[in-house]
Amino acid sequence: MDSTKQSIRNKKPGQRACDVKNEKGKLCCGHLKRWYSVDEMTLLSVGKKPEIYRCERCKALYYPDPKDESTAGQRYELKKVGIFGGFLRG
Repeated sequence: MDSTKQSIRNKKPGQRACDVKNEKGKLCCGHLKRWYSVDEMTLLSVGKKPEIYRCERCKALYYPDPKDESTAGQRYELKKVGIFGGFLRG
């Protein structure tokens, strides 16, 4: 699938698998991976330094969900860790 001719979908909170259906109606279910090597044509349409995810099977593109606080969205809260490995309050 050519990434320049397709629309970029929005990920749902916690979504890790592609939900694109093929012409027969079957789900792709490919793993969504962060796409670091974005091609130039896609960069022109989404801007510089985008956070884009791409399906490893059908190559569908996804924007991250801004409300996703899970590790799937990689927007988790950093906490200080004590010398014994426990989290510190504060």
